[in-house]
Amino acid sequence: MIYLDNAATTKTAPEVVEAMLPYFTECYGNPSAIYSLGSAGKKAISEARRTIAGAIGAKQEEIYFTAGGTEADNWALKAVAESCSARGRHIITTKIEHHAVLHTCRYLEKNGYQVTYLDVDEYGLVDLDVLRAAIRPDTILISVMFANNEIGTVEPVREIGKLSRERGILFHTDAVQAFGQIPIDVEEMNIDLLSASAHKLNGPKGAGMLYVRSGVKIRSFIHGGAQERSRRAGTENVPGIVGFAAAVRRALRIMEEKTAKEKALRDYLIGQIETQIPYCRLNGHREKRLPGNVNVSFQFIEGESLLIMLDMKGICASSGSACTSGSLDPSHVLLAIGLRHEEAHGSLRMTLSEENTKEEMDIVVEQLKQIVNRLRDMSPLYEDFLKSQKG
Repeated sequence: MIYLDNAATTKTAPEVVEAMLPYFTECYGNPSAIYSLGSAGKKAISEARRTIAGAIGAKQEEIYFTAGGTEADNWALKAVAESCSARGRHIITTKIEHHAVLHTCRYLEKNGYQVTYLDVDEYGLVDLDVLRAAIRPDTILISVMFANNEIGTVEPVREIGKLSRERGILFHTDAVQAFGQIPIDVEEMNIDLLSASAHKLNGPKGAGMLYVRSGVKIRSFIHGGAQERSRRAGTENVPGIVGFAAAVRRALRIMEEKTAKEKALRDYLIGQIETQIPYCRLNGHREKRLPGNVNVSFQFIEGESLLIMLDMKGICASSGSACTSGSLDPSHVLLAIGLRHEEAHGSLRMTLSEENTKEEMDIVVEQLKQIVNRLRDMSPLYEDFLKSQKG
């Protein structure tokens, strides 16, 4: 099997599993308990919070653990909307956000808030002048993802943060795809709230976090207990939190080497596809993109058929976000960067890890060539296109 869907989820690293195991079978006490079996879990959570805070230049008390990135996004937007409603009810985001942000914005619109959805350019980048023009006296929050989960484009987060701070507007970034992959410093980048998830960086599923800058007032998200400083009730997922911290330590240790390898493989794969398969297009920015992201649209084919045939060859990839993999609608991200519906339907996302090899990339390209040719041979649109070229 060749696994190329690391943006959807990653394999849990052995050292992460090893770190988690004692908290299932030995240190299994409730962290809220006063006896030593519980205090071991409480101490582990505190250490994990310190590790994760240090990874982004934050303070320990600014980290709140969640069940994942989707919850963190929901919490950030809803909490800011509620706490700042007396000052204003206008939010700015982009048309290419993850649905955890977009659907939360739709919910807020139904509850009296106004949301501006910014256009992006053909590479998926936010234009700072367009953002600046969208700001109103009643704008309370700007939410722009750090890096796009489908096309890999890395946004100008530092500049957006600077603009937000100058205007006195809170800035949230969905960093689920970027955290642990590229350097992040919340102080330097003027980030007020940041969402992240463990399973995108070889950690366990079901663990995530929301960074909230000190001084930013947010409401409790889940009621019923004093956990997470009374902001998120419920017994803490100690194994998941410990695993999250272990994954972060690993990510920081290998980031430089991992990034270099993934970039080299990414660029090699893109080059081979563009050289060997005609009528294809790279989606996203060629340089300002995540190290392991390759998103390509192939004309005259259906992406779903391509995925099924790749799977039959033992190659795991996707056509976009894992959260919308069951949808027949074309990617909202690809439509936002200007692709036609039929182009968006023929898209393929391949996201690499440091375990992938150049030999695997060669196999993938060879299989892609064969499958794309086969699908095009069955396409009346391709047949018509070839006739028009001859004519």
